[in-house]
Amino acid sequence: MTEMIELPDAEGGWEPATELQAGGRNPARQASMFQSVTWPLSSLALLSVDLEAVARRLRLTLETSWDGHGSVRAAFFVLDGTDFVVTDHEGDAPGTHVWTRKGGPVDPAARVGSLLAALGVGPEAVSYSTWGAGTDLSHVPAAWGRGRGKPAWSHQDIWASFKTRPGMFVGRVTFGAVVGFLNGYATASDKALLDGFREWLAAKLGYGWNLVYWVLAERLIFPDGRPEEPWSPEIDQHAVAGLIGLIDEYFDHLAGGPEERPGTV
Repeated sequence: MTEMIELPDAEGGWEPATELQAGGRNPARQASMFQSVTWPLSSLALLSVDLEAVARRLRLTLETSWDGHGSVRAAFFVLDGTDFVVTDHEGDAPGTHVWTRKGGPVDPAARVGSLLAALGVGPEAVSYSTWGAGTDLSHVPAAWGRGRGKPAWSHQDIWASFKTRPGMFVGRVTFGAVVGFLNGYATASDKALLDGFREWLAAKLGYGWNLVYWVLAERLIFPDGRPEEPWSPEIDQHAVAGLIGLIDEYFDHLAGGPEERPGTV
């Protein structure tokens, strides 16, 4: 690790980054960790500056969490149109890790360049970077090699992944394969994913309280009658999309208010 570099204090008149006001002089606008929890992050650089100094310069509020290896102090903010996260990881070498939200039109060097300009320092503050510039390129920062995924998947995680990439779970995506996976998951999770879904479908139809959910779904997906088998790939894909859409609609219904789930009759 190269020698730490001092940062100038905040410019006169810079308001706290948490204060959103028209005409503000501070180039940083901070978002809370709670507001930014869904950001997928990409590593950018390790700076030879102290995180506390970065927070003083940009008038950021540091928040504390953990990453499975110790505590992490972090600040999430927008600067020059780019989402940034700056972090300090317990037990790691001194310095400030810089991350950005994945995606967007600006290249990594340009993104960090705008941050360095706001900090009042030059490229000599970059110890390690993803684009191959830095004063110490011999060691990849330890924090970059640690998994940032959740330690356990929730039912929400399973559904979000399954509905966007069902082929990862069932191989050839057919209506029968999707129903089979959902039934297996229901058994393994004590019906946690689709509890009440069958009753909700029956309520939409106005009948069929004694039918299984996939038959009820078929009647909504194919209002003119179930196609004869064998189904073509196009019909199968239409049925899969329809079932996923109905499940999403059911989840929206559950989230929409305190209404009781439809009961059986």
